[in-house]
Amino acid sequence: MPRRALLVIDVQNEYFDGKLPIEHPPVAESLPRILQAMDAAQAAGVPVVVVRHLGPEGAPVFAAGSHGAALHPPVAARPHALSLEKRQASAFSGTGLRAWLAEQGIDTLAIAGYMSHNCDVSTALDARQVGLQVEFLADAAGSLPYANAAGQASAEEIHRIFSVVLHSNFAAVTGTAAWIEALERGTALEPDNVFLSNLRARQARGESRE
Repeated sequence: MPRRALLVIDVQNEYFDGKLPIEHPPVAESLPRILQAMDAAQAAGVPVVVVRHLGPEGAPVFAAGSHGAALHPPVAARPHALSLEKRQASAFSGTGLRAWLAEQGIDTLAIAGYMSHNCDVSTALDARQVGLQVEFLADAAGSLPYANAAGQASAEEIHRIFSVVLHSNFAAVTGTAAWIEALERGTALEPDNVFLSNLRARQARGESRE
């Protein structure tokens, strides 16, 4: 039976009415699922950890003391067991999260919040490196589009691809409803593996080999 904690990452105003609007899934869909997961965790006695990213004063985004850096009100209003502030992408970097999870006997970390491809994935990879099982609530997360010297990608592409890669090895990628069902049953959710993920892709192209 998993000993879970729910980690709610960076659900801050910057992603709603600030300079980094989340596009996929849209916040009108992802925010209600984040709140649903928080409420379900609270009802099940699963500790909720709320994380907030802070930049230096005057930074273009997440500036300390700014409206954009504040938790989005519906998340701020909900009870939680622990509140953390971070300066790096991963919620494990300089926050004391690892020690707190160990003190609580947590072996499974469920991740919701923003952004799928940045702070969520960084936290998931660090969690796996310290031996935790990871669950990623893909419909309670979100991405935004990028364009830079390496190319460009839509928010949908980024979110989908990072979800596929996470589920191939690092995290059980699931929806909020399925996660709540597993929570209520006390059952674990399992990721796929690199070999089978690749095999299915090659089979879909007619390239499978035994």
